[in-house]
Amino acid sequence: MKERLKSGRKSFGCWLSLGSPMAAEMLAQVGYDFLLIDNEHGPWGLSECVGLLQAMSGTSTASVMRVPWNDPVYLKRALDIGVEGVMIPAINTEEQAIQAVRACRYPPLGFRGSAYQVVRAANYGVGAPDYLQTAHDNLVIIAQIESKQAVDNVEAIAAVDGIDVLLIGPNDLSGTVGRMGELKHPDVMALVERTERATKEAGKRLGGIAYGGWTAADMFERGYDLILANTDMTLMREGARAEVKAHRERFGT
Repeated sequence: MKERLKSGRKSFGCWLSLGSPMAAEMLAQVGYDFLLIDNEHGPWGLSECVGLLQAMSGTSTASVMRVPWNDPVYLKRALDIGVEGVMIPAINTEEQAIQAVRACRYPPLGFRGSAYQVVRAANYGVGAPDYLQTAHDNLVIIAQIESKQAVDNVEAIAAVDGIDVLLIGPNDLSGTVGRMGELKHPDVMALVERTERATKEAGKRLGGIAYGGWTAADMFERGYDLILANTDMTLMREGARAEVKAHRERFGT
């Protein structure tokens, strides 16, 4: 995933919200560039996430986890189970961005605790000799920008070394200016545009969520590099809803 972003290729992904290894396995087979395990809003723990990662193994689809919070211990544990990237919600200041990066990096670049001789990420020690370099080279860190405070500090956040992607969280962002869900309101768009501009000027990758009237195509044309286009739950719900609707319209039962 890191190499894809560095080379300038677009990344097209899907949320994992159901916690189902079979759903993760199926979606990893169909061609998404990455799947993002939502451990902020999802009800499961890290043990269940191991099953999702195992289901995705053997495919070319990258794994990312949104952690619940900017917690150094949780970030360490998420990386130890083998995710290729982490997304940290509610990064509001430069200091918080620096803390997130340092929590994800081994010394001397950070303070991530070392257990690479035994963790899944290093093949339980079998891959330990190469893991430190691999972890350094391939890790993707995504800072989620989802408040007016974050946008007020976005130039400084974007400048933090080690932050690869700034991803706009549209719902929470709109709520912080009293426009919850009004994603194209001028007050919200002003924050979005400042974040887009600051991210590009800093040479970082821009991420977003296709939601609220924005399609993935719209956002890629706007200059986004990484898009979350759907969720496993939405794909199942909308497929079922369309089938039921077609049945009712045809047969009236």
